[in-house]
Amino acid sequence: MPLTLGEAPSPNFDQRRGPPDMLLLHYTGMQTAEAAVARLRDPEAKVSAHYVVDEDGSILRLVAEERRAWHAGRSWWKGETDINAVSIGIEIVNPGHEWGYRAFPDAQIDAVIALIDDIRTRWAIEDARILGHSDVAPTRKQDPGELFPWKRLAEHRQGLWFEPAAERIAALGPPLSVGDTGLGVHVLQAGLHRLGYEPLPDGVYSDETRITVEAFQRHWRPSRVDGVADGETRATLMGVLQLATVESVTGVLN
Repeated sequence: MPLTLGEAPSPNFDQRRGPPDMLLLHYTGMQTAEAAVARLRDPEAKVSAHYVVDEDGSILRLVAEERRAWHAGRSWWKGETDINAVSIGIEIVNPGHEWGYRAFPDAQIDAVIALIDDIRTRWAIEDARILGHSDVAPTRKQDPGELFPWKRLAEHRQGLWFEPAAERIAALGPPLSVGDTGLGVHVLQAGLHRLGYEPLPDGVYSDETRITVEAFQRHWRPSRVDGVADGETRATLMGVLQLATVESVTGVLN
């Protein structure tokens, strides 16, 4: 059954260079839904998204999927620096960390899942390319944040999720953090880069590495977002990488 969408056209878009192959999820980070939609439609603001999903589950379409909306800003994933060109942007109404970050209502997440399902009937988007704004811009953004239920999306075949066994966690030894160096840090950084994050491995656990680990944790290990690569964080990274690799090799799409 087709989705019921409201229309709130935004003038803030331009032409794509090719079909989108990524979904990027945001929170609006403003005090009200009305204020967020007004900004996304304001030609002076020069920002937009393809869709806005309100807390009651209602969905507005602002920009046609075939057009390049302006939602990602300065960003990077797997070498791509123009994320707007390759992605469909979904803004999810939530005041965000600045205005009273809170859990996302069930009706809203049900609508997000249904919307993603619908979008993926038209475009070839792998689970590994259903991402948060903080994944592609970790030094600037935190959204949709640690309260966003990525696990629930994955249970509906939308995105990747992995929970490592206790013995796999224990086998990885003590945590890594800022100031550490050596092979363990290099392997961690290489894994993050292979998944899609920007920094290249150099074997030094810098602030940049910490920020990248925090971004990974917000998405895949939200119970503790501290930038410390403990055994659970590293085991989760290994598992997510395996899932992403299998999907890429087999070409399995939902």
